[in-house]
Amino acid sequence: MEMLYDRDADGELIKGKKVAVIGYGSQGHAHLLNLRDSGVTDICVGLRDGSSSIAKAEAEGVPVKSIADAAAWADVVMILTPDELQKDIYAESIANNIREGGTLMFAHGLAIHFGLIKARPDLDVSMCAPKGPGHTVRGEYLKGGGVPCLVAVAQDASGTARELALSYACGVGGGRSGIIETTFRDECETDLFGEQAVLCGGVVELIKAGYETLTEAGYPPEMAYFECLHEVKLIVDLIYEGGIANMNYSISNTAEFGEYVSGPRVVTSDTKAEMKKILEDIQTGKFTDRWMQGGQEEIKEFRAQSAAHPIEKVGAELRSKMPWISANKLVDQAKN
Repeated sequence: MEMLYDRDADGELIKGKKVAVIGYGSQGHAHLLNLRDSGVTDICVGLRDGSSSIAKAEAEGVPVKSIADAAAWADVVMILTPDELQKDIYAESIANNIREGGTLMFAHGLAIHFGLIKARPDLDVSMCAPKGPGHTVRGEYLKGGGVPCLVAVAQDASGTARELALSYACGVGGGRSGIIETTFRDECETDLFGEQAVLCGGVVELIKAGYETLTEAGYPPEMAYFECLHEVKLIVDLIYEGGIANMNYSISNTAEFGEYVSGPRVVTSDTKAEMKKILEDIQTGKFTDRWMQGGQEEIKEFRAQSAAHPIEKVGAELRSKMPWISANKLVDQAKN
């Protein structure tokens, strides 16, 4: 698979467009501010009346419009609201306002791949999906780097949808680290699988299970927190920088031996079999159906259960004694 970089795209294309970012959450603020810092001058954010994000955007000097007005004004409309809201937002505020021959963009393939949104035939429909949370997309850009991006085209009415999507990806920093061309289907299904089985669902359940195992055996909660959560970032940083071998170079021989003999006892063939079932639920649309039809109510209970887990209380207390963590944090809910 070919990797593309800044040199492979025309970064000036997106600078010549009026860009409206719909939503100013984690991804929205990152895309908008990175594009602005890359030289896109005609830019705004589209937000619903009364949105708590209006003050955050205005504090950054970002022009704010209603979603309908933003769609009507822009050449490029990037929808960065939560997946579960996109269908209604498009139908109510964008479909009849986005200009003829305009570009409709997404940072995730779900709404198009599963048919939640049926775009007008005169529109280009493309995707620029950074492979990381929005706060990381912004943080890496500010450090002079970038987060790799996936780019795809679902509808090419103009004949230039690919070129503009690549230019957009460079504008948010993806051309610094690498851009991969793909499809809405492949991005959507691999993204959902990764976050459910490994990055979010897998990691969180592994952390909680480890913490519970140690505390139930009588070890202090603080020690369990450090061993099963705090050090996760430190280990992942080593893997991120140089792969698994780099991590093994840094850790002790004892830890490395334990990785080989105990890791497969935690992630077993049964675990992989369950992963395949998760992937099948994603591919068939079963997961998306559950999320769209009743998931918004389910998630409230899940969030309450997660917040009540003892590791959250212990972790908050310990992190409060390490001020350098909060001083350099990526997420500031009052600002982004």
